[in-house]
This record gives sequence, C-alpha cells and structure tokens, in this order.
Amino acid sequence: MNRKKLSAMIGIELNPSSHLEKLISGVGGFIAVYAIYRISYMVLGDDAFLLVASMGAATVLLFAVPHGPLSQPWPLFGGNLISACIGVACAQLIPDIYMAAAAAVGLSVTVMYYLKCIHPPGGATALSAVVGGAAVYDLGFQYVITPVLLNVTVIFLVAFLFNYIFTWRRYPAKLAKVEQKSTAGLTTPSGLSHQGIEYALRQIDSFIDVSEKDLNQIYRLANEFDSSQESKQEVAINPDHGK
Repeated sequence: MNRKKLSAMIGIELNPSSHLEKLISGVGGFIAVYAIYRISYMVLGDDAFLLVASMGAATVLLFAVPHGPLSQPWPLFGGNLISACIGVACAQLIPDIYMAAAAAVGLSVTVMYYLKCIHPPGGATALSAVVGGAAVYDLGFQYVITPVLLNVTVIFLVAFLFNYIFTWRRYPAKLAKVEQKSTAGLTTPSGLSHQGIEYALRQIDSFIDVSEKDLNQIYRLANEFDSSQESKQEVAINPDHGK
C-alpha cells in the first residue's frame, strides 16, 4: 500500500494551511480557555472546577475551524445548552448511570441533528451532566446556566473579538472578508447552485462539515487556478497568444 492510499485510509486530509494560521489557532485557544477559567472562578468561586470539559473541544472548533458549520453560533449555543438540558434530565430521571450516560449522548445527537445545531462538544456537555459527580448532580438544571451558558458565552465573545483582528478568519463566518485576487483575462465560472448542492448532499446522505459559501469559494478558486495554468500552457506553446 503506497503512502497516498494509507493517508486516505486513516483519514489524513489535505490541509495546506499556513504556519501563521496554525499559530493563530493555538494562541486563540490558549486565550479562550484561560479566560473561561478566570471568569468562571470570579462567578463561581471554588466551584470553578465545574468548567465543562467540552469547552476544550469547542475551543478547537472555534479557533482551528472558525468557519466550519459546526463552529457557528447556533450550533455552539444550541448544541451545548440543549445537550445540557438533556443530560440533566437523564441524570435525574434514569437511575442506572450507564443507561443515563448512553441516553444523554444518544438523545443529544438526535435532537441536535433535527434542530440543525450539531456541535460535537455537545455530547461531552450532556455526558458531564451525568458523570460529573455529586456537585454537578446537585446543581440540577442550574448546570445549564452555570457553568454551561457562562462558559459558552465567554468562549463566543473571545472567538468574536480575537478572530476579528484577522479579516480572513472573522467569527461568525459571515463576517469574514476573503481577499479577492485579480482574475483579469481568466474565465471565472458561475458558482454552484443551492439546489445542486442540496441534491448532492441528499445523495451522499451524511453530514458534511463545509458550508455552502466555502464550497463555492473552493470551487471558484480551484477553477481560477486551473484557468491560469491553462493560460500559461497556451502561452508556452504559442508565445504570440494574447498579444
């Protein structure tokens, strides 16, 4: 098995992001988690340890994949808060902790899917409500407000303010400004239609973590690159072309 096939099999995706982009993501994640801990301590005091572990996973999404559909505000807030409610309900209503934990995560995944707010850390938020121990259990539905809503609000504000500095990766994704390179002399294709994308997704019948806007952007830039390569080849073959 060659290297390319092995990479595809184990899921190593093409990700030619710059070193700057990677470093920005790491710095943003550091600031976000530090801010969550500090603010949680100011509000909760010694109960700051109730910081929901899922915030670590949410940090990866908001700072490493700020434009991904799973990272946007509705999935962030809806996914975590809905999952927190489900987790607390399962902890309170199902005596067997193994069954409660499984039900909390399974129900959260299903509800997030239907409400269009799939957010992977939501599964951990639901699970924490069940297995977080006596301190979390005693909070009941207060767990949804503090620490979950508090944590989510802090990480959202940090993501908004930190990413706003970098115009190409502003959060939410709608605020990002992608630099448009000159395409003089190139044939820019029209974008993919919403109906066409919807049809393709129905055929795949699985959640794809890429927005329609980003998909069109990738399609446009790839076609611009191909057009520029064709133009260069044409000039190489026929030096008088375009004069």
